[in-house]
Formats: sequence, C-alpha cells, structure tokens
Amino acid sequence: MSDNFAAVGLLLAFAVVLPIVVMTIVHLLAPHKPHKEKLTTYECGNLPIGKAWIGFKSNYFLYAIVFAAFSVETIFLYPWALTFRKLGTFAFVEMFVFMIILIVGFWYAWKEGALEWM
Repeated sequence: MSDNFAAVGLLLAFAVVLPIVVMTIVHLLAPHKPHKEKLTTYECGNLPIGKAWIGFKSNYFLYAIVFAAFSVETIFLYPWALTFRKLGTFAFVEMFVFMIILIVGFWYAWKEGALEWM
C-alpha cells in the first residue's frame, strides 16, 4: 500500500516541479525586446476607444457556475436511474431529498438573479 502512496507522491512532486522548471527555462531563453508598439493595447487591429480596463457584469460568471453545478449534480441522477429497481425505498427517499435540495438551490439562484443575462 505504501507503494501506491509513493507513486502518488512522486506524481504530485513531478506535477509541481515540471511547470516551474519549464517556466524558468522559458524565462531565461526567451528574447525580451520591449517596444512601444508591442506595449500598446491591441483591439482587433483598431485603436482602442476609451479605457482598456472596463467593468462588466458578473452575472455571466454566476450563470456559468450555476450551470456547471447543476450539470454535475444531474450526472448523479443517471446511475441512480439505471439501478432504481434494485436500490429500494431508501434510495428513492434519498433521491427525493437530493432533488429537493436541487430545487431549493435552483429557486435561490433564480431569486438572486443569477440566471438573468441582462
């Protein structure tokens, strides 16, 4: 069993060290020639109008997070539906509670306006 942990530890160390080594090598070997034109803001080949740093509504992110959360949670419904008859009444009650939690979460997201685009 300790071999499994050693393999996971080795993989974790490799996953942490490799990006640091690669980024260091790139930083050392890449040419660094700043130029006035290179440092200007680029906007589809046109000169930018106004500030480059503008604010935008965070509802788009909320919408994406709610979508991701509910899509992951609905994935749990598929295996349950396949083995529904074998699981019995207890599993039906558990899924009923799970669905109630989903519905309450959906209602809360709707109430807070996380599902509105504009």
